[in-house]
Amino acid sequence: MKLRRLWAIVLKEVRQLRRDRITLAMIVMIPVGQLVLFGYAINLNPRGLTAAVADQAGTAASRALVMDMVATGVIRTVAEADTPQQLVGMLRRGEISVGIAVPPDFERRRVDGREVAQVMVDGSDTVVQSAAAQLAQTPVDSSVVAPRKTAPIGVVAFYNPQRRSPVNIVPGLIGVILTMTMVMFTSVAIVRERERGNMELLITTPVSRTELMIGKVLPYALIGLIQTSVVLLLGLWLFDVPIKGSVLEVYIAAVLLILANLALGLMISTKAASQFQAMQMTVFILLPSILLSGFMFPYAGMPVPAQWLAEVLPMTHFLRLIRGVMLRGAGLLELWHDVAYLLGFIAVMMSLAVARFRKRLD
Repeated sequence: MKLRRLWAIVLKEVRQLRRDRITLAMIVMIPVGQLVLFGYAINLNPRGLTAAVADQAGTAASRALVMDMVATGVIRTVAEADTPQQLVGMLRRGEISVGIAVPPDFERRRVDGREVAQVMVDGSDTVVQSAAAQLAQTPVDSSVVAPRKTAPIGVVAFYNPQRRSPVNIVPGLIGVILTMTMVMFTSVAIVRERERGNMELLITTPVSRTELMIGKVLPYALIGLIQTSVVLLLGLWLFDVPIKGSVLEVYIAAVLLILANLALGLMISTKAASQFQAMQMTVFILLPSILLSGFMFPYAGMPVPAQWLAEVLPMTHFLRLIRGVMLRGAGLLELWHDVAYLLGFIAVMMSLAVARFRKRLD
């Protein structure tokens, strides 16, 4: 082994890495991104959970109780309701994570030491469920007539009262698997045609850019539906994960994510110079999608900048849809904000991919 020849190879690799901007970005951005996400954006003790209050008593003591709950920092009130039934509807639609119901006979219950309020929690996220349970520890002034009596606060967890982790994880896994495979498959689609020499054949055909892009997408869309079916069947068979809403709407939500990820993958494919580079760029999509979408860590516990980034990711909106339909029994019309975003994302990414693609070799 000659050190001179060895040194020449080392210099050659360093120069090649210096010209590869994607690799250089990964060298720096992956450790920086991991550090920032886990150290700053990820929080297992969420604060500021969206909440609504139905104070049917309307007394000074009941208002003080609600203010004490808000003062804990666990919740922030975003709406008011007239009845507990309205709170349940807000939970089902995903508008709030916590509902606080104060009955009309609050003062009598306080004097008797009975349950004075009820905290309703969206149990489809077990971390949120655990955080909201802290509200039951809020001290309640007992009456001066019976100072030894306590006035408890009840906690009711909807949609997953047993706090089973698979109920929360399996719907999210559909999003993770579809994001991982769909973006990865299509991100190398156009690049592969160039590397294999097939682009010359496509240039000579009358196929338009739009037809080529859609033709690339459709086979993978079918693969995505097969993957969705496999996860749903195994989740039902192995973990008894319920599907409380419409099965058709579950598949519609899956189709929206599949198309969004395929369009994003095609956009990456028009930018990448090689299949390896396309795979590298996919990492920058997959990592934030898993960490910021609410799959592993609660969305409410993230700082505002991280939430802004999460709102851009298709998987964030898909998780709201799939958990809403599967676990809460909500309809897609009730979750129309997330449906509209995914449709808009598909249209924008597909248009950009078609606009960037040229049936040329250069």
